[in-house]
Amino acid sequence: MLNNLPAMLLVATCLCGLIWTVDRFYLARQRRVLAERELARFDARAESVSAAVLAQQRGELAQQRSALAGSLRKQPAWIEYTGGMFPLLAMLFVLRSFLFEPFNIPSGSMTPTLLIGDFILVNKFAYGIRLPVLNRKVFAIGAPQRGDVMVFRHPEDPQTDLIKRVVGVPGDHIVYRAKRLTVNGQPLAYQGEPDYLDTDTLKIARQLTENLNGVRHPVLEFADYPSAVSDPHNFPDRAQCSYDAQGFACSVPEGEYFMMGDNRDRSSDSRYWGFVPDQNIVGKAVLVWMNLHHVSHVGMID
Repeated sequence: MLNNLPAMLLVATCLCGLIWTVDRFYLARQRRVLAERELARFDARAESVSAAVLAQQRGELAQQRSALAGSLRKQPAWIEYTGGMFPLLAMLFVLRSFLFEPFNIPSGSMTPTLLIGDFILVNKFAYGIRLPVLNRKVFAIGAPQRGDVMVFRHPEDPQTDLIKRVVGVPGDHIVYRAKRLTVNGQPLAYQGEPDYLDTDTLKIARQLTENLNGVRHPVLEFADYPSAVSDPHNFPDRAQCSYDAQGFACSVPEGEYFMMGDNRDRSSDSRYWGFVPDQNIVGKAVLVWMNLHHVSHVGMID
């Protein structure tokens, strides 16, 4: 989902801010000095004209003086455009870096909670204030909780953003057997729901409501998909996980999180590429604010 947009926005904001500052405190003063000098010369020439001629041409001379003053004090076009963009870029940078950031859902790994084409809003300060680009936490506010829908940087490809649900927090023991979750020895409660038609595959999925840490949300499973995790990667702390034909068991290390998609059989998540470090966190998904194909899907995210 992501690219180098935060870095590009930071560079653009700094560049426009530098141009705005230099113009405000140096170039604008230079233009005023030049304008005053040239206007003084204009006035001196005007005074040398005879009184009779001056009376006849007073209006014309006034117009010429006004035009000269305007041209001398006017910002060059490149400064006007770049410097003028600085307040807007600065506001956008602060909003996007520290408050809220929009994302688009490109895949069906979180169906039916999130659909392809959903435009979501992510709360950037829910889990602490982080320095933009460096993504280093400088002020702790909260921590991800089981059941949160979270955006994070892919552990294997930090240039790519993913969105999954938090299933395990630091210190948790996660067991997934026969497509059912157990957290810290407590099996989760599941409730059957009407079957779900996956429009991507045109297959019927079994739909269940899962109760994770008091957060009730839908999950999907397909009868022809096995419970076993095929070819898990050699990720950091891989020794904390064990795999078999029925699923897996993992102990979540300190400072890391275990993520899974709600579309369980069609999600590439922590089962395959491992835990998500705290420094990879982007924010908490809170709202679907637009979907051009599914208008009824707009609303808060469970």
